[in-house]
Amino acid sequence: MVFKFKRAIQRSSNKGSKADINSNDTTSSSASAAPPAVGSTASAPAAMAAASQPVLANGSFEPLPLFRDVPSSERQNLFIRKLQLCCYIFDFTDPTRNVKEKEIKRQTLLELVDYVTSGTGKFTEAVFEDISKMLVVNLFRTLPPSSHENTGSETFDPEEEEPTMEPAWPHLQIVYEFLLRYVVSSEIDAKLAKRYIDQSFVLRLLDLFDSEDPREREYLKTILHRIYGKFMVHRPFIRKAINNIFYQFIFETERHNGVAELLEILGSIINGFALPLKEEHKLFLARALIPLHKPKCVSMYHQQLSYCIIQFVEKDYKLADTVIRGLLKYWPVTNSQKEVLFLGELEEVLEATQAAEFQRCMVPLFRQFSRCLNSSHFQVAERALFLWNNDHFVSLVAQNRQVVLPLIFTALERNTRSHWNQAVHGLTLNVRKMFLEMDQEVFQVCQLKFQEDEAKAKGLEEKREDTWKRLEAAGTLLANNSSMKGVTVLSDRMLSTLTASGVPPQGQMAVVGN
Repeated sequence: MVFKFKRAIQRSSNKGSKADINSNDTTSSSASAAPPAVGSTASAPAAMAAASQPVLANGSFEPLPLFRDVPSSERQNLFIRKLQLCCYIFDFTDPTRNVKEKEIKRQTLLELVDYVTSGTGKFTEAVFEDISKMLVVNLFRTLPPSSHENTGSETFDPEEEEPTMEPAWPHLQIVYEFLLRYVVSSEIDAKLAKRYIDQSFVLRLLDLFDSEDPREREYLKTILHRIYGKFMVHRPFIRKAINNIFYQFIFETERHNGVAELLEILGSIINGFALPLKEEHKLFLARALIPLHKPKCVSMYHQQLSYCIIQFVEKDYKLADTVIRGLLKYWPVTNSQKEVLFLGELEEVLEATQAAEFQRCMVPLFRQFSRCLNSSHFQVAERALFLWNNDHFVSLVAQNRQVVLPLIFTALERNTRSHWNQAVHGLTLNVRKMFLEMDQEVFQVCQLKFQEDEAKAKGLEEKREDTWKRLEAAGTLLANNSSMKGVTVLSDRMLSTLTASGVPPQGQMAVVGN
């Protein structure tokens, strides 16, 4: 399908003069693309480029000359004309429409990428304006709703759902490549470019991270990272904007496609934080990163999240206590796979933890480990027992064995007696043997206390069963006497039975007869 435009173009005979353009676009109802809106003010080069739009008299959409076919003095004007050609947006939902025009635009985009990459010279401010316009028109769009939003389904599982791929990717990919080359180019003056790559531009880029297409998110990740590195003035704003995305994800929607990519950018940013860490960065850890363990879909981005957390602990070992207590706060109760992830992350955190910080949190930590050791899900119990294969972890435990062993001894004994999984049973015996060799005296004290507690528990259980038997006997006696009329008060014998069983006097009951 060709574009039908009626244009009245007046040109000056002199080469550098301005051109006035009056265009009335009358596309047919079947046309799938339209030129973008142009601002009321335009620079002289932009007007010249617009005057030379690649539209022939017969209305066909034709390519512009190659850069190598024009004199070097004309290349920047040709560059602007190519930018304006690429502002036409096509409908990719029907692959059979505008095939020729789509290919012309694709080839033109590739030429623009090559031109920026070649570094042929500094760009003027007018060029920046046209570059910005082309990027905005092509990239910033309303993302389509996810499939679960279309169906109204509440049971959304990002691991199971197939992502929706962007149909316009043949063009979008090259536009992203152009933006990347544009940002990293040494020919681009950052002080001038920041007027166009401003906070609004960055925010709209961040909105695109919710795209379902992983190819788009990968480009966005690289580009935003480069922007963060080149435009230092935007760094605090970018960190704050990412914070806000995380807050909305954690506390409102629990749905966002780009959390992993944003965390990957942050991992590199955190790695470059200067020491001592600013209070702002510590608050970011406590208020955003640690709560990211809360959503159900944490497995989708846990690897990147764990890397960020470890970066903080390695930079400031005093944060280990904050991180460990944060993990315990969001510890899953019914999700065994999340527990396995948490145990793996804890091992990495403990690897960077020093003795003083370990002592601050070891009591609640090993209470949780005790519950994990007795988990009926063998992967949870197995992963917890694997911690004793870590030399640094064993060293910390050995230094604090008088506190640690009493906390987990009961769990170890129960596993050796009754855990259904043979691998867990064998690993438990190995850990038990390790503690015995580590400190036989503490081990024997714990074993003696365990036996005493076991005997006490057995006695309480026998007493409870005996009490129920006496209550059943008293109930049978009451049933035999239920034939009397009126209100029958429990006999002294019944009361004495209840009192002996530990039921207080206010537990007296009145039974209504027939």
